[in-house]
Amino acid sequence: MPRLGVVHQGTPAWRTRAEHWFEAPERKLPGGRWLRTSLRTLHLIAVGALYGGHVYGVDADRLVPALVAVLASGGTLVVFEVWQARIWLVQVRGIATFFKLGLVAAVSFAWELRLALLTLALIIGSVSSHMPGRWRYHSLLHGRVVGPTEKG
Repeated sequence: MPRLGVVHQGTPAWRTRAEHWFEAPERKLPGGRWLRTSLRTLHLIAVGALYGGHVYGVDADRLVPALVAVLASGGTLVVFEVWQARIWLVQVRGIATFFKLGLVAAVSFAWELRLALLTLALIIGSVSSHMPGRWRYHSLLHGRVVGPTEKG
């Protein structure tokens, strides 16, 4: 007799339900690749402006438009990725994005560490964007590569 709340050889029922929710089929948007590339380009321009402003000591008030552009373009990219495939949320690439967001948010609490925090966010972004697919598309929930592994 199976134990209550446990499915398939000791796997908790919540995990099985979560795994199925995240394994929903991928949705494609016509022109989605161009949209993603355009959003990434805008995001990189905004990040460059924000980071450069901090490197060269630009007044914080003058960096607000760059920060807004970073958050808007990055947020739109997150929505796009999750809409395409919910698995993104538990893949290394999605987790890295939320970690970067946390580092950028930490700037408001640790202003004196802003360059270190933003530099670390840039390093994580670069490494996670260029790591092999077997790591990038690895699902921390499933413990294996799951979902779309489209390049680009």
